[in-house]
Amino acid sequence: MSRALYTAATGMIAQQMNVDNIANNLANVNTTGYKKSKLEFQDLLYQQIRLAGATQAEGSQVPVELQIGYGTRPVATQRIFSQGAVISTNNPLDVSIDGDGFLQVVLPDGSTGYTRDGAMKKSSQGTLVTSDGYSLQPEITIPQDATEINVSVNGEVSVKVPGDPNFQQVGQLELARFINPAGLKSAGRNLFMETEASGTPVTGAPDAEGFGKLSQGFLELSNVEVVDEMVNMIVAQRAYEINARAIQTSEEMLANANNLKR
Repeated sequence: MSRALYTAATGMIAQQMNVDNIANNLANVNTTGYKKSKLEFQDLLYQQIRLAGATQAEGSQVPVELQIGYGTRPVATQRIFSQGAVISTNNPLDVSIDGDGFLQVVLPDGSTGYTRDGAMKKSSQGTLVTSDGYSLQPEITIPQDATEINVSVNGEVSVKVPGDPNFQQVGQLELARFINPAGLKSAGRNLFMETEASGTPVTGAPDAEGFGKLSQGFLELSNVEVVDEMVNMIVAQRAYEINARAIQTSEEMLANANNLKR
């Protein structure tokens, strides 16, 4: 009887983690470039009481096995990289990525981070940086006297300066792609890090060779669907409750057995 207690406990632990994941998705519903995650589960080991195909004493063969499982466990957090909704900001330094690819930033330790957050800013030196001050890679510097900034769909950054009616190119934005983006490590601050599971990045110009194109003056929002997450939360809550009920039922059965009189 104690088997049911431990089995139901694994279900409660799994659903608690599921709710934690849903809560994180909902908390980031307005986070620029956020990609929702989904928790995946596996069943645990089974106790084999009778094997399928075993021969009984009278010579007949057992058609199906008899086994009892020991519950479930979370095994993966699957990041969903579907396209998020795009909104207009009318900010010339904002860019959204329509399609595959990540912007590259240089972190303080010299490593490279990857992000879908295209809310760029200018540093005191005119360098394009993220909201945390991380420089884009390759580095792009906007002249101090620039009066207009243009970012094309293929990543060319051009500016207008006084005395010249034509745009002058000052840099080129690049995107990075991964063969398995779900294998990227979430590092917080809207950043992802390369791992062995993600594979090495392939870089290129936007709107070329399978890379997404850029849209100036727009930002990609989170791809979290609030209604879907609320439904998932209700399902997780009911699963948690039914596992708690299984524990209560097992405890009551143990109490009845303990109260049997000889």
